[in-house]
Amino acid sequence: MNKAVPTKAEISLMEPFVGLTLERIHVPESHDEFASATAEIKAAGIVGFDTESKPTFSVGEVSEGPHLLQFALPDKAYLFQIHQAAGHPFLVELLQSEQVIKVGFGLKSDGRYIHAKLGVDLAGVVDLNAIFSMDGYHKEMGVRAAVALLFNQRFAKARHITTSNWSQHQLNPKQLLYAANDAYAALRVLEALDIPRDELPIYTSEPVVIEQSEQS
Repeated sequence: MNKAVPTKAEISLMEPFVGLTLERIHVPESHDEFASATAEIKAAGIVGFDTESKPTFSVGEVSEGPHLLQFALPDKAYLFQIHQAAGHPFLVELLQSEQVIKVGFGLKSDGRYIHAKLGVDLAGVVDLNAIFSMDGYHKEMGVRAAVALLFNQRFAKARHITTSNWSQHQLNPKQLLYAANDAYAALRVLEALDIPRDELPIYTSEPVVIEQSEQS
């Protein structure tokens, strides 16, 4: 029997999710800032993870994302912007690391975009949807439903923020808060599930083969 999740109407009546505040959100820019952030992420071992991309609106338009990659720790979040070239070597190291467990919702599609953008395969991944599915929740869970189920709190996903321009170099405070807490909420969900690290369903995204179209 499929387990039920809170309805949208039920979630709307819940108290807001308590997430990270702006002073806990860091956007590295220099080599030293990226190095320091990477050291903290590696030391944490398990981090909430998500990506954001500039949305596409035209039929056939191909996403050029991700433009932002988020790593959340228990008390802070680091947002790596793709346009910051100084961060690329550190980003590749973190994404390929099997020792840094990256936890989030629906990360398989993220892996494809990351490969297209950076040429690396995403390793050390825990997709929370898979965990909930194994527990009897056959409808894809997502962060909003998971937060409601486990914490009885409402995770806000305002469309004008989720579909905003994530490629712009200066993100506004609402973008920073949403992006950081999307990853932070995933980490909080994993903590609430209380699954030992050696029992987590960790996977590495499959290598992406890009087929070349035949020349006419």
